[in-house]
Amino acid sequence: MECARARLQLHTSYVVAPDVRALLELVRSGKADVGISAISITAAREAEFDFSLPMLNAGLEIMVRGTAGPASRGAALFELVGEIFSWTGLMWVGAGLLLVLVPAHLEWFVERQDPEGSMSPKYFPGIFQATFWSLSTLVSAGEMPHHWLSRVLAVVWIFAGVNLVAFYTAHLTASLTVQQVVGDIQGPEDLRGKLVATTVGSTAAAALRSLRADVAEVTRIEDAFQKLIDGEVEAVVFDSPVLRYFAANGGRHKVALVGDLFNAEDYGIVFPMGSPLRKQVNNALLQMREDGTYVRLYEKWFAEAAEK
Repeated sequence: MECARARLQLHTSYVVAPDVRALLELVRSGKADVGISAISITAAREAEFDFSLPMLNAGLEIMVRGTAGPASRGAALFELVGEIFSWTGLMWVGAGLLLVLVPAHLEWFVERQDPEGSMSPKYFPGIFQATFWSLSTLVSAGEMPHHWLSRVLAVVWIFAGVNLVAFYTAHLTASLTVQQVVGDIQGPEDLRGKLVATTVGSTAAAALRSLRADVAEVTRIEDAFQKLIDGEVEAVVFDSPVLRYFAANGGRHKVALVGDLFNAEDYGIVFPMGSPLRKQVNNALLQMREDGTYVRLYEKWFAEAAEK
């Protein structure tokens, strides 16, 4: 807007409104000649106000907490414990015990027949010795038995154990990765019943109500960001450029954007109906696009921020 103001050679004075609703009221009441903010052009607003040409193509996006920091590391520990003691995890443990006991019995049966064998010929404590050997061989190269056939079985079990441990580790890692990446909220349809923050009177607030989310309205979007980081809300929904800038800067490693852009909309500068300023501002916006000023500004505030 500063560029447009300079091109029009207008003298301006600024009044700061606490939110979009208050800003629109200033324009509606004639206390402001122009309203500039992240103001979405909607059919309802077009019925009351005049808008400039779109100055930014945008839409709504969802932001959730990321996975960095001490609190999330604690959550990751609970996820690990939960995965181990889940039904799938217990099935893995059961299969592992079975695979340990089978070679343990085979090893004990062969080794007990050797007078110089390392295991007792009696089932107890011989089977305990064999089970300990089987477990130690599973995670590392255990003590090599005496009988030649036992040694053959030991080598086979070492290779089998390495593959079993690697396979289980890969399964556990994949499960935990999926849990971190795929959360409860992955798109607008997942917001129903969730506590979501946005600003008062914004199009995001109206969209959230239509999605039947529980809306926590705040005066400043920065307050919504803080509520998300503090765990007071489950998500923030707002205009995509604003969320993307925060995620790339102040919220880096703390928040993440999920899902696709939805409720596509354009930002515009708002005027009272019939304002003569509208045509002048539109001409200035067109000139900025034609001479490359618009592209330079966009890359400065959005493209460069996204690359950080």
